[in-house]
Amino acid sequence: MANHKSAEKRIRRNARRAEINGMRRSRIRTFMKKIELAIAGGDKGTAQEAFKVAQPELQRGVSKGVVHRNTAARTLSRLSTRIKTMA
Repeated sequence: MANHKSAEKRIRRNARRAEINGMRRSRIRTFMKKIELAIAGGDKGTAQEAFKVAQPELQRGVSKGVVHRNTAARTLSRLSTRIKTMA
């Protein structure tokens, strides 16, 4: 247990940040799932639209420190390649 006021405050702050970051991560995963479903369904137009919507969300996650920069770049690159190669 915390022995100092500052430690108690840090515990409260960390809990709040963890909740916010969890929501951000969940939101990013939801957008990724929409892209995956569109690709699996073979609908290129829907996949492209979902990709356009998901891209800024993933970049926001990078700027907020939820996702690593390289991870986001790799994910976007792979998804974009899969969308481009669709018939």
